[in-house]
Amino acid sequence: MAPKNIDGSAKKVALNKGAWTAEEDQKLSQYIEIHGAKRWKTIALEAGLNRCGKSCRLRWLNYLRPNIKRGNISDAEEDLILRLHKLLGNRWSLIAGRLPGRTDNEIKNYWNSHLRKKINQKEKVVASAAQEVNILTQETCTITHADVEGAKGSGTSAGNLDMNTFFDFTIDGSYGLEWVNKFLELDEDP
Repeated sequence: MAPKNIDGSAKKVALNKGAWTAEEDQKLSQYIEIHGAKRWKTIALEAGLNRCGKSCRLRWLNYLRPNIKRGNISDAEEDLILRLHKLLGNRWSLIAGRLPGRTDNEIKNYWNSHLRKKINQKEKVVASAAQEVNILTQETCTITHADVEGAKGSGTSAGNLDMNTFFDFTIDGSYGLEWVNKFLELDEDP
């Protein structure tokens, strides 16, 4: 129970905030080793820590548990994180559940500090490559006036076609489709 003021109201105790010290880590680990990891508010009070229960719980789950793997995420784990994120989105605890010894906090931090940047760089490279391919495709597919003149000289049906009327898209008469009739008439000529 919280200590009382003179008027009978509960005293507010100023809790430590910020970085944990090695001494606090040791106290928390020893208490949990003896009594187990439950009732975090009680653990904080009985272990002699001037911390809230949530802070103790997060410290234990993300840093002090003996079965936690920290750092050095392998290429296989990174690939799995990428695939799971594509499938599950930002559900870090579900992703971490498929990576033994990794915490959701570590996966989230690794995503935000490393993987998201990698993906953005890859997307930029792919987008610029696609843009280059698009430009090259447009350059090779463009029909120039010289190409048409060359076709006229070779005796193909393009020689009978007036390109200026063919590409005239003004809306005259029946919705500007006279050029289609001219084009179809060219195909009918033997």
